Amino acid sequence: MRSLFNIFNVAGSGMSAQSQRLNAVASNLANADSAASSTGEAYRAKQVVFESVPLDSGGAGVRVKEVKDDQSPFKKVFDPKHPLADKDGYVNMPNVNVVDEMVNMLSASRAYQNNVDTMNAAKAMLLKTLTLGS
Repeated sequence: MRSLFNIFNVAGSGMSAQSQRLNAVASNLANADSAASSTGEAYRAKQVVFESVPLDSGGAGVRVKEVKDDQSPFKKVFDPKHPLADKDGYVNMPNVNVVDEMVNMLSASRAYQNNVDTMNAAKAMLLKTLTLGS
């Protein structure tokens, strides 16, 4: 019975981690065309790093270890009339790859849904177990 409750902890940690991943993807997509961020330079894509974490009841869950800036180079766009253009007429644009972010969003939402389905299956098994005694 204890291991059945552990499923809720594992799936819950996965849902929390994937939720943070979805937030990072949303931020990346929202800033994909922003020439300047609050730091004054182009927006840097955010990448979520997960890590395994042992649970009190045994087993392991997952959590976000860190959300770090993608250090890949900015995209250079030639636009000499842009106010942020350099002396050669190029503007640094965010290093966000919209296609990669869409794939990341689909992957994160699928993983989130899988954890929801796991919790629902565990709940159904637990309810069925309770009816066995009646």
